Amino acid sequence: MLSFQTPSPTASMRYFEFGGTGIPLLMLHGLGCASSFEYPLVATSPALTGRHAILIDLLGFGFSDRPDDFGYRVEDHAEQVCAFVQSRGFEQIDLYGHSMGGSVAVEAADLLGNKVRHLILSEANLDSDGGEFSTPIAAMGERAYINGGHLLRCEAAEAVGDASWVATMRAASALAIYRGAKSLVEGSSPDWRSCFLRHPARKSYIFGQHSLPDPDHDALPEYGIAVHVVPDAGHSMGLENPAGLATAIAKAMS
Repeated sequence: MLSFQTPSPTASMRYFEFGGTGIPLLMLHGLGCASSFEYPLVATSPALTGRHAILIDLLGFGFSDRPDDFGYRVEDHAEQVCAFVQSRGFEQIDLYGHSMGGSVAVEAADLLGNKVRHLILSEANLDSDGGEFSTPIAAMGERAYINGGHLLRCEAAEAVGDASWVATMRAASALAIYRGAKSLVEGSSPDWRSCFLRHPARKSYIFGQHSLPDPDHDALPEYGIAVHVVPDAGHSMGLENPAGLATAIAKAMS
């Protein structure tokens, strides 16, 4: 596993890199998850075989450091992703983000401008007020979540058999999860939806079949955004159907 030293705070943001051809594809995970856990099978699936792919664990998640002096808001993560791209000297990238990682991808793309060729989101947070996972977390106080709420969330997920999500949740920083959830609920200005719609990249949005119906499935194409559906999968499509997600990403970049 490789490591990038973030400029502020000084910390290690770790990532897997699959050597290959083409413009690098950066993949960003959602809240409580890790790209190193979710995306190896996606990046090595037939649809993306031979593709240069970089799977980033955002600070506070997966194998990356968990500094206490970091904001862990969407914009904070986006700045680190931008710094990583600039440090590598990439002239262009393709950028994929899932759920919270989609919001991070939108803000990173806003910072990177024309460096982003394709901007691909899957069930991303485009609006404020959070979602089914982030809203109840943000409703708690920060100390309350860190001192007990995080453990309760993990135990609740374990009780319903969500072993994969429990594994990445236990590896994540409770502070990072709380502040990430709070950021998703509070939103941004300008909002992520507006930033996504106005970005000059070729844009696509991916749904898991079990997440439909969703109003954006019909609304986004009206703005010239391609919509793809991963069969036999819901929100956690990277784990539920990695080959299907790889196919959707490949279609988005075709």
